[in-house]
Amino acid sequence: MSKREGSKYKINRRLGLNLWGRAKSPLNRRDYGPGQHGQRRKKPSDFGTQLMAKQKLKGYYGNIGERQFRRLYAEAARRKGDTGENLIELLERRLDAVVYRMKFAPTPFAARQFINHGHVRVNGRRVNIPSYQVKDGDTIEVKEKSKQLAMVLESVKSPERDVPDYIEVDHDKMRGRFIRAPKLADVPYPVSMEPNLVVEFYSR
Repeated sequence: MSKREGSKYKINRRLGLNLWGRAKSPLNRRDYGPGQHGQRRKKPSDFGTQLMAKQKLKGYYGNIGERQFRRLYAEAARRKGDTGENLIELLERRLDAVVYRMKFAPTPFAARQFINHGHVRVNGRRVNIPSYQVKDGDTIEVKEKSKQLAMVLESVKSPERDVPDYIEVDHDKMRGRFIRAPKLADVPYPVSMEPNLVVEFYSR
């Protein structure tokens, strides 16, 4: 189990959102922030709104570190086209995000650890780097010895999420394919994401 597995819901409470749309989230019972003053809500400033958008996006993808997230933003800004859309594409191409989308793991945190432990192959080759950028047409599969792990079987059967249409997956064979990079509108976020505000945050 990921070392973040137990504490990931703190992110939910801090942001005041059920970030992954999970039934287990304590926010379903206590929809206010943690601490003595958690129920006091002030209207955020523009900076606060932009910061919240960044924290939401970072948190959703397994609480990516600031340095790594900033590198992703820099790459998104360097590419042609809309920087916000480019950022979403780079995040969705991460191997841990793809494994999560394919439902081989119940959370982005679990997907990251699953990859770290060498349970995943890309085009037949073992890859243990969660931030690995998946290309269009790449085949992602669970290693043969890992296909009967309880976590994988439970996640695949979970009705909490559906596999998005930019990914195809065969859960009997525990194998899938990344078809294409999605646009923001294609990504099944349980909460509203605002990459344009993230761009504004880093452009300050």
